[in-house]
Amino acid sequence: MLHINKTIDETIKGLADYFIQTVNTAIKEKGRCAIVLSGGNSPKKLYELLVSFDYSRQIDWDKIHFFFGDERYVPFTDPGNNGNMVKKALFEPLMIRDANIFYINTVVPPDESAKKYAQRILSYFKNDPVRFDLVLLGLGDNAHTASLFPHTPVLKEKKALVSAVYIEELSSYRITMTAALINEANAIAFLVYGEAKAMAVYNALEGEKDFETYPAQLISPEEGVLHWFLDEDAAKNLKQKEV
Repeated sequence: MLHINKTIDETIKGLADYFIQTVNTAIKEKGRCAIVLSGGNSPKKLYELLVSFDYSRQIDWDKIHFFFGDERYVPFTDPGNNGNMVKKALFEPLMIRDANIFYINTVVPPDESAKKYAQRILSYFKNDPVRFDLVLLGLGDNAHTASLFPHTPVLKEKKALVSAVYIEELSSYRITMTAALINEANAIAFLVYGEAKAMAVYNALEGEKDFETYPAQLISPEEGVLHWFLDEDAAKNLKQKEV
């Protein structure tokens, strides 16, 4: 489902409202909620809105457990570390308990990091299906999402929950949830704005089917719902303008 807004602020507010609704529904039904967060500049604005008084008071934050869709293989103190960014933007202002946060460990080797994170996910869900209540995603200029980059081996991964992947163009490793795991979620929400992302949005949603070149096309849940929160600049190339 597409949600297209005139401005960036309206787009972020739309996702924030959806976040509140989804979280509260999960807590009401199960007593807890499992969320997968994304890194980067776009979601940072969302997190900053969620910590504002009007939004933060609408949620019982103690009942949310936070996971990460991917992580750069850099120390936690590195400015590029997703966990560190979210800690400062979301966790610290809301005083989220450490026990509710599942960071990706980048101290151990990449493959071990991926394996340990998958184990922690399995341990959290125990005997229940491994199904997150909400996965937040962004979109790169090259149509990558999480750390599912074009023409990387992880795109073909069907069994693993989490994989380490070496990104040639960045000369660095990433740890990422696989498309197979993301697609099991009850709800998935992309947040994309700005004219610079317009071509990537078009390729992901209406371009020729080519998962290797446009990895975001892999995100297509069979049972869950998929939402795209876009501003008009990001959506300008789309033929379909359903709101």
